[in-house]
Amino acid sequence: MIIRSIHMLCTTGGASLLLPDFLVPALSSARTSKPFSSTSKCRSRIGSAPLSLPAEVELQVLEPPANKKEATTTNETPKTVEIRGPLGKLTVRLPPYMTLSHNKETRKATLSILDREERKQREMWGTTRAYLNNHILGVSEGHTAILRLVGVGYRATIEPSAVSVRPEYPGQQFISLKVGYSHPIEHGIPLGMKASTPQPTRILLEGIDKEVVNQLAAEIRQWRVPEPYKGKGIFVNDETIKLKAKKIK
Repeated sequence: MIIRSIHMLCTTGGASLLLPDFLVPALSSARTSKPFSSTSKCRSRIGSAPLSLPAEVELQVLEPPANKKEATTTNETPKTVEIRGPLGKLTVRLPPYMTLSHNKETRKATLSILDREERKQREMWGTTRAYLNNHILGVSEGHTAILRLVGVGYRATIEPSAVSVRPEYPGQQFISLKVGYSHPIEHGIPLGMKASTPQPTRILLEGIDKEVVNQLAAEIRQWRVPEPYKGKGIFVNDETIKLKAKKIK
């Protein structure tokens, strides 16, 4: 006859919870075990990270226009940050609860918010800091996107004029795509951007605004989204796709 000892594990509401000895090690280790998620419990503080300004980049905070009635600015009026560099100029609007301090000697800029306990301010803190960093890189180095045309007969050219699309500004160039349709696809290049074709199956997009560059790449990709059976389509940068087995009836 096997006799198992009984352990008193805890007391809840005046009643004792009695468990066999073989269950006690498992429950005690569960209390001290590490959580399943490996994510740090600390919140991200990317918004407070300082921004480094290259030597050729100038940053200026433009104060909002004064109210005509009171002749003063209020805390509810957003400010505008102007970033100038060798490649151009970009602006970012700061929410009223954000402040940007700029040290010209160390060439560092720091973004701060009024209340770190408010969720919306914390979320926009990191987002606005990312916009500023992208614009600083854009006016100094520029942003690029490479599109790869994969498919039999797929190719692209840069044309000075288009048949199916009207130019939006004088001298606008167009990207002409031959990607399996009965007619070429013509897409205008936005103002301030450059496009070239180093190879017939490669398109290089260049611009100072990262959002505009990626938006143009996404619009071109929509004409031939990569498909998983033959691996054909328009791929952006290092995009890959996992091929599927062919359906056999």
